[in-house]
Amino acid sequence: MNSPERASNTITDDYDTITDAWPGAAALAPVEPPPWLRVETTLMATARAIRQAFDHRLGALDLNLTQATMLAYVADYGPVTQTQMADRNGIGRAATGSTIDRLQARGLVERQPDPNDRRVWLVAITTAGRAVANDIATIDRVLRSELRNGITKNERSALASVMNRMQENVATALSVHPLSPIPPYSTSK
Repeated sequence: MNSPERASNTITDDYDTITDAWPGAAALAPVEPPPWLRVETTLMATARAIRQAFDHRLGALDLNLTQATMLAYVADYGPVTQTQMADRNGIGRAATGSTIDRLQARGLVERQPDPNDRRVWLVAITTAGRAVANDIATIDRVLRSELRNGITKNERSALASVMNRMQENVATALSVHPLSPIPPYSTSK
């Protein structure tokens, strides 16, 4: 039999599990689950855990997820500009430049002049980088399989749909209240 202490022992337990495990909890519980059980907190914790899993596996190649993602992007799309890489990966151009510098120092990418614009450099993969990109693809395939264990294709599709809607909601929230830490509330009754 589950006790309330056991039911709420981990961050991944959800509010329904707690109230199911301890029927009296529903009467005592707040309308909203506590912050550590809300969907947004679970999403952030899961994203961090997935990032850590990828960083751990990619550590065998002396790479982190950001570096591996950039290398795989160049492997898939050919020579690209630093700006294209920054936009695609959602990080700043300076951080992208630092990552490219590290990859270049390891001989995995090289900068080449853009034949269409002498002011721009293209980032291209090297032969050594191509071999590492193949290893990245293997690590990615194996880890994704492990992460998806016990989760059906329909469940993944539903989750992706919900996540896309949440991303749209975040974008809307940021555009409506870009500098406001909390939404304005009316004080009238």
